[in-house]
Formats: sequence, C-alpha cells, structure tokens
Amino acid sequence: MEYVTDLIWKPGITVKELVDNFKTIGYQSVELSKASNVIVKMKKEGAKIFLTFTSNMVTSGLRGFFAQIIKLGIADIIVTTVGGLEEDIMKAKGEKFAIGKFESDDVELHEQGINRVGNLLIKNESYMNFEDRILPILAKLYEKQKRWAVSEMLREIGLMLDDNNSILCQAAKNKIPIFCPAITDGAFGFHLYLFQQKHPDFIVDVVKDFGNILFTTSHDDKKGVIALGGSISKHHAILCTLLNGGAEYAVYMTTAHKTSGSMSGATTNEAKSWGKVKDDSDIATVNGDVTIMFPLAMMKAMEELHADGLLKNENS
Repeated sequence: MEYVTDLIWKPGITVKELVDNFKTIGYQSVELSKASNVIVKMKKEGAKIFLTFTSNMVTSGLRGFFAQIIKLGIADIIVTTVGGLEEDIMKAKGEKFAIGKFESDDVELHEQGINRVGNLLIKNESYMNFEDRILPILAKLYEKQKRWAVSEMLREIGLMLDDNNSILCQAAKNKIPIFCPAITDGAFGFHLYLFQQKHPDFIVDVVKDFGNILFTTSHDDKKGVIALGGSISKHHAILCTLLNGGAEYAVYMTTAHKTSGSMSGATTNEAKSWGKVKDDSDIATVNGDVTIMFPLAMMKAMEELHADGLLKNENS
C-alpha cells in the first residue's frame, strides 16, 4: 500500500519528476500519473494507438502538440470532429485566434462578428477566409477523382498544406489516417454540400470510411485508446476496438462526469461492460481540463519514451 506524500518544490524540477510525484498526492493527481504510465505501456507494448479529441482542443494551443505527437509516432489512428479540421486548415493558412474572457459580453461580440469558444475568440472573417481556401481544394479533389472516403480526402488535403504544426499535414506526411465520421457537422460540411450541388457526382463516402477504420486494427493487434473529451470521436474509436476484440489499454480525460450517462462522461471501467475495453486492461480516467492534464501526462510519457529511443523523427 502506498501512502500520501507531501509535494515539495525544488529548483529545476522536471515534468517527469512532477508527474511522478502526483501518484502519491491523491485525488485526480493519482489518476493523471497512472494515465501517463498507461500511455508509456501501450507504446512500449507495441499497441496500435487511437488518439481522439474534439474540435475545441484544436481551437486551443494543443493543436501543434497533437501534430508533434503524430510526427513522433505516438499515435497510429486519429479520430476527431470536423471543427478541429477546419481550424487546423485556418491556422495552417495564417489565421490567429485571440484569447478573451469567459465572462465576455456575447451580444457585443456577435455585433463585432466575433465567435467565442470558452475564452478563445474567432472572427467571422476567419470562416470567410476558410471558404476562399477550401473551394480551390475541393476543386482539386474533384479533378483528381469523384468519390472519396473521408480519411482519404483528409490525407489529400493534408498533402496540400505546408505547416509542421498542422495535424492534417503531419498525418499525411507520416501516413497516419484521420477519421472524421461527422464530416458535415460544421462549415466544411456546408461547403461540401454546396460543392455537391454544382457537382452531383462528387461523393464523400462516410460508410466506406467506417470499413477503413475497422481495418486499421485486427483482433490480433494490441490496441490502445487515448480519448480526450467525448463526443463521436471517442465513440467511433472505441466502437472500432469493440468490433475488434476490445482495447488492452485506455486513457480517458474529460470534464464530463460519469453520473450523466453520457459518452463524454463514461469511464474506462464502464467501457468494460461493453467489451470496448478488455476486462484485464490497463486503464485510467482523469477528470479535468485536457489543456492542463494532457500536456502533463503526455510530456512525462514522452520523456520516458525518448529515453528508451521509442520516438521517431525527433530531429526532422
């Protein structure tokens, strides 16, 4: 049995040392330390790792961190929502999002043509610029072929971007598939619809992509899931693990609570009842803000993986 240990600061303390200390502080610190260890284990054991996140995380400065994780070979399959892909393209094309306040006057912001995501601000102008940029991209896709599975389309778009901090760009470079089952749930979907009105033979095939994600793993593969937030991105990944025998490793981070009965709040233990996570799996569920929790857990894991030579392309 371990006992509570007082946290003591020292000059030059590293992320690894800090998170190692978390395991004996108590409460969510214990779960965060455990989550970091599970991430290390899933990578060391050669599991195929699903990384899922919602679009609000790409709105934040985690966007470049996700791209770096892809570059370093930690994630094998990405599942996300369409807003994050739109904003990834926006940022790759130079758009900048401002930091505001949670207590802003939202009526005033609306009158100024500014949209609020928590305490982050996005101008309507950014979405107008997105329209100007996505239409030529869709035209190039249509010229190349008429029917696209979503992940294949996203890879092609990633190859058109030139930004090392772009999720789409790094995924395309490193041949990591990105799945977005709700591709129409945003501005991108609206432009896909408008483009299809002029080109009725242009098809984005979501059902084919469900087959694609199923075949990213098999019953014989070890599977790991890092689910940040909830939503369809989390469920799409763990549904895939369910159909392929369940995941051996799972880390969930969320601000939602298990008492809601929601997918976002469902814990790694609850996933065992469905067979999405195996009975004897290594798991951790961390309740808290992903913008704080995930960098701490992942950076500690990355320090260990780096020391063991398990990160790729570190100098490229």
